[in-house]
Amino acid sequence: MAKLLIISGATILLVGMLLHFAPGALNWFGKLPGDIDIKTASGRIYMPIVSMLIISLVLSLLYQIFKR
Repeated sequence: MAKLLIISGATILLVGMLLHFAPGALNWFGKLPGDIDIKTASGRIYMPIVSMLIISLVLSLLYQIFKR
């Protein structure tokens, strides 16, 4: 369990640093085909379906790799 927490913390740190120091690096994320973005005069609805599927896939793969 400790190994998983250390790795997930390091991953979160790296992603945070990437977003802070290279803001243009992930401009594509959240704007993928399949992400629903509806803008009206009274508000906005945003459902990042494909983006969340990618995150789920990456996290599942990382879990399977470090589970051993």
